Amino acid sequence: MDNTAIAFLGFLALFILLFIRMPVGVTMMLVGTVGIYFIRPQAAIPKLAGEIYNEASNYPLTIIPLFVLMGNLAGVSGMSRDLYDAAHSWLGHLKGGLASATVVGCAGFSALSGSSLAAALTMGRVSLPEMQRYKYHDGLATGSIAAGGTLGILIPPSAGFVIYAILTEESIGRLFMAGVIPGLLLTALFILAIWIVVSRNPEKAPGGAAAEPLRDRLRAAGRAGWIVGIIVLTIGGIYTGVFSAVEAAGIGAFLALIVTAIRRKLTWANIVEVFSSTLKSSGTVFMILFGAFVFKTFIGFTGITYALSLWVDAQGFTGFQVVIAFLAIFIVLGMFMDGFAILVLTVPLVQPIIEPLGINMVWFGVLMVIALEMGLISPPVGVNVFVVKGIAPNVSLNTIFRGIWPFWFAMLAAIILVLAFPQLALLLPNTMFG
Repeated sequence: MDNTAIAFLGFLALFILLFIRMPVGVTMMLVGTVGIYFIRPQAAIPKLAGEIYNEASNYPLTIIPLFVLMGNLAGVSGMSRDLYDAAHSWLGHLKGGLASATVVGCAGFSALSGSSLAAALTMGRVSLPEMQRYKYHDGLATGSIAAGGTLGILIPPSAGFVIYAILTEESIGRLFMAGVIPGLLLTALFILAIWIVVSRNPEKAPGGAAAEPLRDRLRAAGRAGWIVGIIVLTIGGIYTGVFSAVEAAGIGAFLALIVTAIRRKLTWANIVEVFSSTLKSSGTVFMILFGAFVFKTFIGFTGITYALSLWVDAQGFTGFQVVIAFLAIFIVLGMFMDGFAILVLTVPLVQPIIEPLGINMVWFGVLMVIALEMGLISPPVGVNVFVVKGIAPNVSLNTIFRGIWPFWFAMLAAIILVLAFPQLALLLPNTMFG
């Protein structure tokens, strides 16, 4: 059996095991190890052990548990609630303002946690009851939460960017900076989508909070000063070069711990909840990375990426055409697979094909993450939709999925804009790093 046939059987086995819901990391580790055994039997166990050790001892990966810890501390300390209250105070009286405040709150929380699921769950718990109180349509309310939560893997610090950086050997700092402007752009497009929906169907947002006096708005903004300060310090520190992305994560987590203690929320129950949640989330990500690198080694042994790059070159496709084709594939895959699974499965295949065509991998990373965001809310396996369903048990899945479409098209518009204007993604990293 030649290596190409082994590669094909490996991917077939991988998709079958994922279809029957075997964990992604375990699946890739198993298929990768067995595949390496068929090609080089003596290398299978050493490669398995070596890749696990290399990633477990990879210093930049400490950024993941640190940012997860920071986000969890923001939740138990009440900083996430303060952030939503500030957005509610400034936007709640506008047309569709409560939904817009939810999106802004998710964007702010994303800049602290780096997790789309955490953003949707945390902000959904505080914003959904408020929108239901003012008789917002269930589709608009839940759709804004599910879509706003996806900003967690685009706005830095992003766990998606960290994994992409490790897989492609790109700079985490450059990728973080590349996500800032597209993240703000997508937040604005979400708010625009809400305004269009409410303008066409005012009954979807029939009520809103009364406009608050400027003094109360400033007071609400002041209460959110803790979380805003931590965000500005960590992201600003990376941009100005005062500290690295890993150091920013450590400083941010430490400051979040101090704020939690100042607010007298550092109880034993909260400590257990925060650290156990951090360990579980980080362990899941690390297991996926272990499997990804074992599987990446298997793909390298088969030589299929080199064959694919030769085929693309023979067809005469331009780099831009290949990028568009891959983005379309990611969007379709997102309807059936988890975003992290797509990321770790496809990057080892895609990078050797597009990099020789002159494609900037930082720019492509931003495009890929936005495409994966679309998968987080796309039927039938939109993970964020099921998270929102958990906090809105009385709302049907069909209603939630109907409510996400305006935001899905907003994401598509963001991809088109970043494709047309690459500087939206490259301006900040180029300004910072040259």
